[in-house]
Amino acid sequence: METTTRHGLRLERSMKRNLVLLICCQAIGQSANTMMFTATALSVITFFPDRGLATLPVTAQHLGVMLWVFPAALLMQRQGRRFGFRLGSVFGMAGASTCGAGLYWGSLPLMCAGGLILGYAVASLQMYRFAAVELVPSGYRARAISWVTTGGVVAGIIGPSVVQWSYDKLMPIYLGTYLAMIGVHAVVFTIMSFIRFPSMRELAASAGFAADMPPRSLREIASQPRYAAAVIAAMVAFGTMSFLMGALPLAIVGCGLPHTEAHWVIFLHVMGMFVPSFFTGSLIGRFGVLAVMAWGAGILLTGVSVALLGTEAWNFRIALTLNGVGWNFLFIGATSLVTTCYRPSERGKAQALNDFLVFGTTATASFLAGFLQERLGWLPLNQASIMLIMVAVMAVTWLWVQQRQVVRA
Repeated sequence: METTTRHGLRLERSMKRNLVLLICCQAIGQSANTMMFTATALSVITFFPDRGLATLPVTAQHLGVMLWVFPAALLMQRQGRRFGFRLGSVFGMAGASTCGAGLYWGSLPLMCAGGLILGYAVASLQMYRFAAVELVPSGYRARAISWVTTGGVVAGIIGPSVVQWSYDKLMPIYLGTYLAMIGVHAVVFTIMSFIRFPSMRELAASAGFAADMPPRSLREIASQPRYAAAVIAAMVAFGTMSFLMGALPLAIVGCGLPHTEAHWVIFLHVMGMFVPSFFTGSLIGRFGVLAVMAWGAGILLTGVSVALLGTEAWNFRIALTLNGVGWNFLFIGATSLVTTCYRPSERGKAQALNDFLVFGTTATASFLAGFLQERLGWLPLNQASIMLIMVAVMAVTWLWVQQRQVVRA
């Protein structure tokens, strides 16, 4: 009995250790992504005349996520999480180097190539939330996703702070930021070496499935109402966030505010995205995932309403903070819902399809952000966001109706 108890305590300590290390990787890795968002548009306009294309490298990164997500997910299915995540860090170092070279030589295509390479790193980074679920018992799914997402709080401090410190250390400006991104990915590569992820056989046993149970087709998985509603909500959450965040630096400068204001607003936005993660999982456990997702959509609409009131600094600060909080509730809820829709043997393709659709939307929104900001302005962008958010409202309502019908039956 005593031996069994000691074994259980060792397993619990190991689980907590692995989860803490994964949170550290999320915090540090996400800071590189925050640096990319903060620095790219402002660095491009230092040498490229068309501001409407200033967000193109970020768009290329989102496109890279969309293109790389299936290879990355299937590689992890075969070779394991740790190998896949460390390879993602290698791509991160290569992508940051390429972006820095593009800035140094004043080449937008080269910076876009760097963004495309960074897409693999971001595709791997986004799968940390799915890996977190595999490190804890099934009853802690939402909390595990929420806990790992809290790493973004530290990222929201590290990322903008490093940009503020590094942007003028080397010429051209922001070159030092891309060099710092290389170091960030190197740190993640090192920490990832110490995390142990469960094998496919262990995951199947803990979930109550036979290890040799044949996986269902992707069509069958995707046709589940829960899966469809969750993916649509995640697409709206990331699409709206990327649409407004991508245009933000250009909008702030265009409204006559100093470019350093963009650093501050993005910091508040990132805090809004990740600080709620300390309690989002508990809220889902208490009120249900659909309720939290509905709150997220409502908060996104409130943020848009504040943005439509004017273009003073306080409008940007409050609107983007609320945008972050709404993203958190909607995205964590959607992710938690997705993880209930597949078996361990199906995780690669189910997670890949989810992220392919999410980041396909994000890439489109990011590209349109700079283009529409220069041609229409900040207020029309926010008006267009209302239509996106209403799609999420309809998806959540549809699933709620579906579940009520099942209960009544």
